[in-house]
Formats: sequence, C-alpha cells, structure tokens
Amino acid sequence: MTRVVVTGLGAVTPVGNTANDFLDGIFNSQVGIAPITKFDATETGVTVAGEVKNFDPAARVGKRESRKMDLFSQYAVHATGEALENAGLADGVDNPDRFGVIMGNGIGGLTTIEEQVIKMHDKGPQRVSPMFVPNAIPNMVSGNVSMRYGAKGINYTLSTACASATNAIGEAFWRIQSGKYDVMVTGGSEATVNEMGISGFAALTALSTEPNPLEASKPFDVNRHGFVMGEGSGILVLESLEHAQARGAEIIAEVVGYGANSDAYHLTSPTPDGSGPAGSVKLALQDAGIQASDIDYVNAHGTATGANDAAESKAMELVFGKNGVLVSSTKGMTGHLLGAAGAIEAIAAIGALVREQLPVNVGVTEQDPETAGVTLVNDDNKFVAPNYVLSANYGFGGHNAAVIFKKWSEN
Repeated sequence: MTRVVVTGLGAVTPVGNTANDFLDGIFNSQVGIAPITKFDATETGVTVAGEVKNFDPAARVGKRESRKMDLFSQYAVHATGEALENAGLADGVDNPDRFGVIMGNGIGGLTTIEEQVIKMHDKGPQRVSPMFVPNAIPNMVSGNVSMRYGAKGINYTLSTACASATNAIGEAFWRIQSGKYDVMVTGGSEATVNEMGISGFAALTALSTEPNPLEASKPFDVNRHGFVMGEGSGILVLESLEHAQARGAEIIAEVVGYGANSDAYHLTSPTPDGSGPAGSVKLALQDAGIQASDIDYVNAHGTATGANDAAESKAMELVFGKNGVLVSSTKGMTGHLLGAAGAIEAIAAIGALVREQLPVNVGVTEQDPETAGVTLVNDDNKFVAPNYVLSANYGFGGHNAAVIFKKWSEN
C-alpha cells in the first residue's frame, strides 16, 4: 500500500498562531487559558476559555473575504495557508484533481447563528443576512479551504463531535493510502467561544467554573471539575511518499494507522469500562501492523471531566497494560477545541516525534486514584525520543477515533 507522510503543519490556537509557536508553547508548558474577552460571560458562571489571541484575518484570509466567513472558516483558511507554505505547496499542486480536503468540525458557524437569531428576534426575518446559511453550515470549513487553495478532489467535512478532526485525519490518510489521491489537506476548526457555546455547555454542567486560568483545566487530577472551552484550527498536509519525494519535499512524519468505532452506549458519557475507546485504539494498531508495546506516547483526549478521564484511563490499561505507556492531555494548556481538538493534538504528537520531547500533563497536582493505571508525562520523564505516537479523541454520541504517527525514516 501507498505510504503516507506529513509534509506541512498549520495552526491557530490559544497558545500560538503558527504551528511552530504552538509547539513552542506546548513544550514549554504554556497555558493559553485566560479570562473570556469576547463577551460578558458573568451570567454563564464560566469566566475563562482558551481564546485565540491577536488573530488577524487580513493576513491570509483577506479583509473582504473574511466578511463572507464565520470565524471557524477563517481559522481554517489561515492555518491551511501556513501548512501549504510549510509543505512547499503555496503555489498549488501539479494535479488539482488528486488534491482533496477532509476537515472536522463539531458545531459549525455558531457565532453567525447567534448573531443572526438575535437580529431576527430584534429586527424581524427580513433583516437576516443573505450570508447566514453559507457562513453557518459546517461543510463550509472544507468548502472555503478547497475554493481558496484550488483543491478539486474530494471535499467534505466530518462532524463527529470531539472526534471530528481525528476522524478527518484518518479518512484523509486512507484516501491517499488507497492510491486515489496524492495530497490531502486535513484537520479541524472550531470557534464556539461565544455566549451560546459557553451557555450550552455550562447548562450540561460540563464546563469548569474555576476563575483561575491555571487551575481551570486539570486533566486526570483528583480535583478536576470540567473542561475549558477552546477555539482554533489545526491543519496537516498529507502526501503519498512517492509524490513528496518526487518534488523533494521535507518530510515531517509518517501516518501509519487509523481506527474508529462507536460506544453505542450513551448520549454524552463514554463506556465506563473503557472498552469503546480501547476498541478504536486497537483498530488503529491493527491498521498500522504494530503492537501496543511499540507506542511510546499517547496524546489522550483527557478533557478533565470525571467520566472521560476515568474511562480513558481504563481504556489505556486495556490496550497497554497498567502504566504501560506515557500519557498526557494537552488540554490543560489549550482547553478543549471540540471538533478541532484532534487536529492540534495530532500536531502536538507529531511535535513529540520531531522535538524528541513529550508535552507535560499540565494542570495535575494530585493524580486521581481512578486514573492511576496511566503514567502521566511530567517534567521528570518528558525527555523521550518516541518512534511511534498515538493521538486519540472521543465525542458525544459515542464516537471514538485514534491515529498513529511514526518518526520519519526511509525504512
């Protein structure tokens, strides 16, 4: 089968607006969570979020074009531009028909929806913007990327809640592996730090109400109390090895396995015994043709909710054995980017391969005994040069997805 490699990365995140700045932040344990500035969040009971800071849509999206896009599309178009530049494909590909886009998104243009519903309520239906639907629908994240960068191949958006970006990366990997495409842009984007988004998740009692940004997101900690909303985009450029080598591209890492399944259990909670998430990881290992013992690091979903972290720890034990692999969640630094989480976390996992260092599980001061079966990355064990890394994400509705990356080598 065709080997698939990563040749470009792009990111807009709470800890940096380029892939390199994001990785610098992650590997220096920089917390991008801060007081909410986008709206007055007082009445929601939630005061902090992982907001993107100092984002300038004019830089790559364009001032005029940005008016035709919700923020989630703007983030993706911007990050894709960086990833293609990083890959040496800023001027396009030789065969646009074999250049596709598969993106992940959880909720769509929620800012646009919120604004236009308020406008309709206050001023009547005739005042709703003609751009309401094109800005709001989730598929426009891949649509806008495809139109901007001339990708004439397959073009769609996956929406599997918080597993969306991981599913997107895996599906894009399989498309190239099958020989049907040469280049794919993939990843995810989300922009739900607004009154509707925060209020909705707060009503589920899923969000942390801690006002101190350094104490708000605590994956695997005994005192964890909910996740912190984040926003942004992560983009990967995937290529067939043959295509990348033919044009002399610099190869960052290799994609070797993908697995996905369903809990078929509960609307918002994972299977308590971890069997659902474990199943997706086992499928990814099978797809890669490697053993669990080959994995050196897992970037966990690790939302800092009670149910997720406990179930995910059991899943890791089922696959790797007790304390069988080093694990961390980077959500203590970024918050939870929902449909884009798997994209920036895949970039963090790839960064571990390149930088020969693992991201610390920021936020934990006392590990929950329920999660004691996983060994968390800290400042004492972070200097590891991994060969295989796994990024896993799970979403409302029972969606489970995992993708495996390998340190690049010719063999």
